[in-house]
Amino acid sequence: MDTLINQLTQMRDELAQMMSQLDIEAKAEEAKSLENEAAQANFWDDSQAAQAKMKRMSRLKAQVEKWQKVFARVSDALELAELGDTDLEEELTTETESLVKIFDEMTLQAMLSGDYDAEDAILSIHAGAGGTEAQDWAQMLERMYLRWMERRGFKADIIDKTYGEEAGIKSVTMTVKGDFAYGYLQSEQGVHRLVRISPYDSNARRHTSFAKVELYPDIADNIEIEVAQNEIRVDVFRSSGPGGQSVNTTDSAVRITHIPTGMVVQSQNQKSQLQNKEQAMKVLKTRLFELERQKQQEEISALKGENVDAGWGNQIRSYVLHPYQMVKDLRTRYETGNTAGVLDGDLDAFMESYLRYKIGDNVPTEES
Repeated sequence: MDTLINQLTQMRDELAQMMSQLDIEAKAEEAKSLENEAAQANFWDDSQAAQAKMKRMSRLKAQVEKWQKVFARVSDALELAELGDTDLEEELTTETESLVKIFDEMTLQAMLSGDYDAEDAILSIHAGAGGTEAQDWAQMLERMYLRWMERRGFKADIIDKTYGEEAGIKSVTMTVKGDFAYGYLQSEQGVHRLVRISPYDSNARRHTSFAKVELYPDIADNIEIEVAQNEIRVDVFRSSGPGGQSVNTTDSAVRITHIPTGMVVQSQNQKSQLQNKEQAMKVLKTRLFELERQKQQEEISALKGENVDAGWGNQIRSYVLHPYQMVKDLRTRYETGNTAGVLDGDLDAFMESYLRYKIGDNVPTEES
């Protein structure tokens, strides 16, 4: 029983420390304040602002309740253990084992304390140079992330997809909705490299393909960015499917070009041209906000003397299918030989090692 008491005491104390670091008490007060505000008669006068506040309130309440419930379970188990009743030992051992698994998940979530880590995300994948090879690799990455989202219970909505002429995709952009979607997926930003025997090479030679993953917090509803009409060009076209086939008989797809930055976004998966334009503007505002945020971070890094390289050559992960089987993160050094599992969406270990790497914690160098 002493072992259980020590284990539960340590768990309770560490939970209390993490709750303090995450300002759970302050978040509970903010959620209560928003709840009181929502009860006011004029709350829905500005429906867009009201929806954003309701979303914020819902997310805060869910986070607060989750931490408070786990802390209460650990505290209750500790109180029972301290009674010293040996008849309860087997039951408490089972409860403690269950709590350890939950505690590990909460520890990982505690690392997601960045400004936008709790938000939904916008994920884009772009095939690199190399034609069909790279486009097939981009589609493999799309499937990998969709399978990971299914495992997490996240919802993915495709905003735009451009197919390759022979196979694969040139690019895809999707929204990802789920708790801490941006926080978990931030480990995936950058260039992903694939080494394999090409299924498109009649001589069965080994090829290296590249694809780039971009990620933005989906916060367009929460930020104020004014985009002047004379700064954008809006083009409409018909949605296309595999092989360049037109899948719509009307020009409902929308492409928006932001003239000052040259940034281009498009949406073709909504039902109407108006909906596609609204979706494209939402993505544009998010990307412009992220661009400004990156500029500020780079200025701070320059003052600190840090070398910032966000270029295409900044490879983050290598997937080798031939002559051996290995997926390796080049930042954290975490690696695994289970390439099939990774490509089927088993990414949690890579994400956890990246979060530990970000805060300077030790990370495993290989799958144990």
